[in-house]
Amino acid sequence: MKIMVAEYAVATGDPEIIGEGCAMLASLANSFDASGHHAYYPAAHPVTGIRGDAFECNDFEQSIEEIARTCDAGIVIAPDELLAGLTRIVEENTVNLGCPSESVRKCADKLVCSEILSDNGIAVPGTADDAERYVIKPRWGCASDGISVVPAKVDPGNSFVVNEFVEGEHLSASMILGETTLPLTVNKQIIETGAEIGYDGGIVPYYTPRWDEIMGVAADAARVLGCKGYVGLDIVAGDQLYVVDVNPRPTTSILGIVRVLDQEIGDLLIRARFGGLPDAIGLTGSFSFTKSDLDMILNGFNA
Repeated sequence: MKIMVAEYAVATGDPEIIGEGCAMLASLANSFDASGHHAYYPAAHPVTGIRGDAFECNDFEQSIEEIARTCDAGIVIAPDELLAGLTRIVEENTVNLGCPSESVRKCADKLVCSEILSDNGIAVPGTADDAERYVIKPRWGCASDGISVVPAKVDPGNSFVVNEFVEGEHLSASMILGETTLPLTVNKQIIETGAEIGYDGGIVPYYTPRWDEIMGVAADAARVLGCKGYVGLDIVAGDQLYVVDVNPRPTTSILGIVRVLDQEIGDLLIRARFGGLPDAIGLTGSFSFTKSDLDMILNGFNA
């Protein structure tokens, strides 16, 4: 099959996230290749070390539409505030291997996402007026950009959300959803917490006694939001499991997952859409990385 993998940072040359983007693109494109498929991807500049065919990109939306029309299926990775619209373009031109655009829209709006989860009995950080600390984060956005910690509750306006700061272990759960749900890994997130919250890498997988509990909560959250394909859920494991973010797309953890998984992630994504997923996968070893490692990875791709 011909598979489009459209990754925002590589396609636009965004210098802030280009290392992370190259790593995610390579993880997917190389896995599709290893599964007997051929990847096509838009790129602002020449990239080496990524299997498949690159197409010069001057306009990301236009490139997605043009490449998708020539492919049997496709997936797009982009900032959450852009992802729903870009996914819709994929849906209109080929088979979408990612989350449906309407599901993406729900996940991207952190206020709507939290309300849906809470209404379905899934714990999310609260909004009480007597908490010791609060987290302010953009209502639409991804990663840890623009997230700050304050000692008192404030009204930040419609473009931000405010929640209680939840104490606990910062983890994530990665899974693939089709007709069934296939858990992949629980991951440790290396988080810097001060006046701001910053993400500095992770450990994949991270073995915890709460593994099954975490996967159960993550699967419930993904299902009530209508997610399909690869999904990464950020969870704080405290007195209970709090879902703090739902990423309806491949996340940075995929960099480690492809190194420890006993199957090809590309094949699993195709099977989620076109055929049955296996009941389980196997994991071997572990992989840890920091944000500085992503810069080294970028140098390896000569992007």
